[in-house]
Formats: sequence, C-alpha cells, structure tokens
Amino acid sequence: MAVMLEVKNLGISFGGLRAVNNFNVTIAKGQLYGLIGPNGAGKTTVFNLLTGVYRPDTGSVVLDGQDITGKKTIDISKAGIARTFQNIRLFKELSVLDNVKAGLHNHHSYSTIAGIFRLPSYHRVEREMDERAMELLHVFDLDSEAETLASNLPYGKQRRLEIARAMATDPKLLLLDEPAAGMNPNETQELMDMIRFVRDHFDMTILLIEHDMKLVSGICEELSVLNFGEILAQGVTGSVLNDPQVITAYLGE
Repeated sequence: MAVMLEVKNLGISFGGLRAVNNFNVTIAKGQLYGLIGPNGAGKTTVFNLLTGVYRPDTGSVVLDGQDITGKKTIDISKAGIARTFQNIRLFKELSVLDNVKAGLHNHHSYSTIAGIFRLPSYHRVEREMDERAMELLHVFDLDSEAETLASNLPYGKQRRLEIARAMATDPKLLLLDEPAAGMNPNETQELMDMIRFVRDHFDMTILLIEHDMKLVSGICEELSVLNFGEILAQGVTGSVLNDPQVITAYLGE
C-alpha cells in the first residue's frame, strides 16, 4: 500500500489546554478518509496543523515521503496539500474564472517586470492559466459561469468553485472541512457524487471533516474519530460507526 499521508503523535496546546494530543493517522494514496467527532473535538485544529496555520509542538507530518512538519502554509501548499473551509472562503469580488486562476499561481508565474510591461511571457502564462482554469471549470460544470462574480453564485455552486480552486493548485492531498455544511439533501447527494468523481478523475487522496453521517458512511472508506483532542476510534467506516464509544460520544454531544 502506497502511503500519501503519515501523521505520528501530532499535538498542540493553547495555554493550558491540550487541543490535540497524540494524533496518528496513515492514509493511502487514492483513499477517501473521514475525520469525525463532536463539536470542539479538535478536527479543524488537525487541519490547521496539517496546513501550517498552526505549528505542532509534538509529532510529525509526512506527505508522500516528504517531511512537512512545521513548514509555512505556502510551502505546504506547494508540497501538495490543498484545503477548503467550513465557511466558504472565495474571492467574492472576483469572477469564477479569476478565483480558479488564483489557485494556478502555485505552478504558473511570470516576473514582476513581465507583469508591469505586459511582456510576451506575461501573455503566454495568462493564456495558459485561462485554458487550464476553463478545463477545471468544465470538470465542475461551472464553465458557463466563468465571468460571473463568485458572490453571485448559489451556495452549492460556491462550494463547487472552492473545490475547483483548491484543485487548481495541483494537490496530492485535498482536505475538505465540512463540505456539506448548509446543504439540502439533494445538494449533499450531488456533493457525494462530485467527491467520488474528484477522487477517481484526478486520482486524488481526500481527507474530509464532516458531521453528515449519510455522507460519511456513503463515501469514506476509513475513519478516525476525535473526542477531546484524542483518537476515540479508528478503522473501517462501518465498524467505527457501530463502535459503542463513538455512538456515546455523539449522543452526548
């Protein structure tokens, strides 16, 4: 089994509070993996540790064989981790196309001088980014709205755009933070289909935080359950969701 992400003994404290303690997980390449737990369990903190928003005080993070522990957010992005957020974070004053192009700057660039004077290299790179951005928008069925302001998209399409922008960074690992938040049942089903498509079409490894147990049981192959910053249960999805400790943690939420 080829490993995409290996996390060992990851932890962080804020003041006297141990927010995450001895978090361990191994995720195979191409796997759909879930991270669940009651509110305040430390799930988003784990994402922030993986993406460099917080620097861990214990443990290690290895992505596709590269140790990225404690690196800056931009360096972790370039190494191959992209994420979305529970509260959608788009450049709402920009068009749908320009939102995706913002993600492409990880791998497409031109010099400041080329940009100021609109040299041939500037136009070449801009053309390449336009073409790649439109390809991604087509995949996510947003190409007909390329010139629409992101703020004018309906909620479900804003979610799709955020994922498209994340995919523009050409990641190895995609982190989705409660992607079904605020969605109705039909939108959630469409989201499940899209996540499966992203995994298969891009050969993507995906780690997601989610409270919607229908979505979790429908697409996640394995799960880790956090409670008070520590792993409560871990393993194959069906077995984990039937674990009495997990049931009690959710009933007590």
